[in-house]
Amino acid sequence: MVGRDRQLAQMDIAIQRTKRQLKSRPPCFWGLRGVGKTVLLTELRRQAVVADWLTVSLEAAPTQRGHEVARQRFARDLVLAARKKKLMDRHPLRSSLGSISSFSLSVGLTGLTLGVEPTKGRADTGDATQDLIELASDISDDLTKRGLGFAVFIDEMQDLDSDFAAAVLAMQHRANQEEWPVFVIGAGLPNLPRRLSDIRTYAERLFAYSEIGPLSPEAATAALVRPAEGAGAAFSPEAVQVLVEASNGYPYFLQEYGKAIWELAQASPFTRHDAVNAVMMGAAALDGGFFPARWERATKSERDYLAAMAKDGDQGSATATIADRLGRTIAGVGPVRAKLMAKGLVYAPEHGIVKFSVPAMADFIRRQDAWTS
Repeated sequence: MVGRDRQLAQMDIAIQRTKRQLKSRPPCFWGLRGVGKTVLLTELRRQAVVADWLTVSLEAAPTQRGHEVARQRFARDLVLAARKKKLMDRHPLRSSLGSISSFSLSVGLTGLTLGVEPTKGRADTGDATQDLIELASDISDDLTKRGLGFAVFIDEMQDLDSDFAAAVLAMQHRANQEEWPVFVIGAGLPNLPRRLSDIRTYAERLFAYSEIGPLSPEAATAALVRPAEGAGAAFSPEAVQVLVEASNGYPYFLQEYGKAIWELAQASPFTRHDAVNAVMMGAAALDGGFFPARWERATKSERDYLAAMAKDGDQGSATATIADRLGRTIAGVGPVRAKLMAKGLVYAPEHGIVKFSVPAMADFIRRQDAWTS
């Protein structure tokens, strides 16, 4: 969690304000792949659990099956969290357990119960928006007087289907209006803020949006040095410089290069020579897993589009330029662009521009001879 102190403090402030029955806007994080959004969400949920909040966690997926799973995963996590509080005899949910049971049945969750009768007429209509609002209302009645919150953590939030995303946003909107202790805390790709605003125009006011980007050189250095110190090892300044510069501050790349140097180095302190070899080994690991996992999801026509983008590096490409390189019209390549965006491989930071959602993807593609010749 090096370099994420502000985000961790943001959650702690929300917890402390909720204890005093004061409202806070929930955070919503966006950034490229490999910057640590999932890890951050996991840590924020841990903070909430330690504070005795009721929490739900789910990861969205851009498939019809994923859409169905999201609803059931939401209900399952909620029932499990409520059951845990009940069993530990410190649950503040006595009057809302029936609503939770009603909601779980409405989304088809069976075989997992709270041992209470569903509350008829609450969160059981099958309409996601109405049910989530009623559910949040009933849970908030139990939580508010105890200074506790209800937090829903959603990873890959841009992949929620429109109906369920609209329901979640409506729940947060009502919570903000009524000052309920409800927090939808999402993370996703850079297109997430626009995606949410397209679904509900008021989404831009619901959250405290925050970009999760590369680590600063100082934070990247700490991410390498501190664990080594804890293990009785050390880096030479030259070794640190090589790894930090090669990673460009991206946490996942730092992780691969750091792992490699521990495997390669013969002794401590790690030298510049060790670091150079570690970058080579780490890059091979990235080329063998991180990048192909995205590249192989693309069809032939989509790879042609990505290769045309790669000529501009990672700074972004004009859609008109890409179309020209492919010998097509902008409208002609529009469906390919749309599919790449749906797969989370590219995003549009502004009208007429597309960028890779994966750092250093352009370099990887340029290494694929069949698409760059």
